[in-house]
Amino acid sequence: MLRLIRCTLTAASLLIAASAAFAQAADGGARDARPALTVFVGGAVTAAVKDAGAAYERRTGTMVVYVSDTTGGLQKRLAAGEKADVVVATAPGLDAMEKEKLTVRGTRANLARALIGVAVKAGAPSPDLSTPDAFKAALLKARSLSYVSPAAGGTSGTYIEGLLQKMGIADAMKPKIVYRNQGSEVAAAVANGDAELGISFSAELTPNKGVKVAGALPNAIQLPTLYAAALTNAGSVKPTARAFVGTLTGPDGRAALVRAGLEPIDRSER
Repeated sequence: MLRLIRCTLTAASLLIAASAAFAQAADGGARDARPALTVFVGGAVTAAVKDAGAAYERRTGTMVVYVSDTTGGLQKRLAAGEKADVVVATAPGLDAMEKEKLTVRGTRANLARALIGVAVKAGAPSPDLSTPDAFKAALLKARSLSYVSPAAGGTSGTYIEGLLQKMGIADAMKPKIVYRNQGSEVAAAVANGDAELGISFSAELTPNKGVKVAGALPNAIQLPTLYAAALTNAGSVKPTARAFVGTLTGPDGRAALVRAGLEPIDRSER
């Protein structure tokens, strides 16, 4: 009789344990089955979009996956068949994507303007950026300069490469250039001593605590760049994607853009 009771209790314990394991697995499966949203995002606004996206995830329970790259890189990814629901990139880049039917016409929302800045290693003296001539002199004096390779499709790098030509110092600077593929990598090159100066969008440089943004390019040679968001044609969760873009244009998004050092676009400009 005692043996029978022990067997019964053991069987009951196993049944309870199995039920608990099943419930845990089911719960985990439910979490893993949360709707997912893939966002392609340009480097200059990556920090801000992730910041706003965290608030969106908390509010909706939707898991967001981010892929950060240059605008040109994002365009190539979409053209090659990579899947995304939302793309956040420069306005000219989105124009090109719309022409290639990679984004959904009429879904674009302007978000913010980004300015190009100059970074030095934290603690290093700042160069004079007050005028184009002062900026030119700072470049010629620098031991090395890092910016995004135009081959990587970066907006700032393509612009700087052309600017060096216009200023007549491209040949003098060529041996000093340290190319990188994204603005965050430019910041890292300055922080670890591979480059004395780094030029990219300030919002890409600022997150690296090993660098100091000395300032923006002088107004006469600045390139204010508009960033916007749009739904992709390849996206499979259009309502969810629209809600995410709504977060970027709402209070959470605006606050995140300001924190990242970007200039939010007023509703009247959208």
